[in-house]
Amino acid sequence: MTIQHLNPAAPPAARHRRSRRLLQGAGLLAASALMLTACGGGDAGSEGESEGGEGTTAASGNTLERLQDEGTITVGIAGEVPYSYLEGGEPAGATVAMHEQIFGEMGIDNVEAELVEWNSLIPGLNAGRFDAVSAGMSILPDRCAQAAFSDPEIMYTTTLMVAEGNPLGLSDLDSVKEKIDGGEQVNLAVLAGGIEAGYADSLGLEVQSVPDAQTGMDTVANGRADAFAMTAISLNTLAEENPDAGVETTDPFVQVIDGVEQIGAGGTVFRQDDTDLLEAYNEALGGVTESEETYLEVVGDYGFTAENLPPEDLTTEQLCAGDLG
Repeated sequence: MTIQHLNPAAPPAARHRRSRRLLQGAGLLAASALMLTACGGGDAGSEGESEGGEGTTAASGNTLERLQDEGTITVGIAGEVPYSYLEGGEPAGATVAMHEQIFGEMGIDNVEAELVEWNSLIPGLNAGRFDAVSAGMSILPDRCAQAAFSDPEIMYTTTLMVAEGNPLGLSDLDSVKEKIDGGEQVNLAVLAGGIEAGYADSLGLEVQSVPDAQTGMDTVANGRADAFAMTAISLNTLAEENPDAGVETTDPFVQVIDGVEQIGAGGTVFRQDDTDLLEAYNEALGGVTESEETYLEVVGDYGFTAENLPPEDLTTEQLCAGDLG
């Protein structure tokens, strides 16, 4: 299985990051059967089931104590700019910067990363390949059944990447459905296991799945898809860093399914048995999300704004229960 490494220009913060080495996995995890609903509920974005039919694998002993003793934590990433990706062979991005600060405060000074496909993040976590997932992953009911999520860290919207000039005049997934229902052919690409795949399924849209953002952009640029749906900040960054790709992005939107706006909020993912680690993480996270100033000090260099800061009254319990209507 081939993973495409994204190599964007390093954000300002990346040039001052302490040295850390990238773990070289013995082999990348095979993508699990597509489940959704990323990046809803049962239909809008969950990671696959555990690899090889295995259930959740509990870490032996106290994971928090082990990581503090070792001074290193390994996180799973999927190469999605600007959340977490590789830059010069080292992990970089907004969630990596957040984790360097938070885990550092927890007595874990070194952050290493293992790059896997999106659909392998939760299976890899539960199989013990890494200790947490650093990907801004959407907090969704199906995912909460498989792993434990931190308090909300990032809010986001969706956009479509289309050919330059937007020849079909697409604006959101509803516009894709309207054109298809009207007899036009529109080929839609989505990230495998991403929340947009769940949205498309809920709307009855056929899609082609891609393993990462770079492949999605290439699919549009090569004419194999008319649109690629993904989080707005990721696709906007990708388009800006590839001005000659012949693509552009639509205005961001919040998808509505059955009359309900689909709130996009992501967090860090842990194994369900690692309660001490999760509790300590949430306590330190509060120091980052307590204000716009503290939040943007950590993630502002990666294109995030105050709009990405989750509201204080939004909880993981609500998101896991799908109780946002």
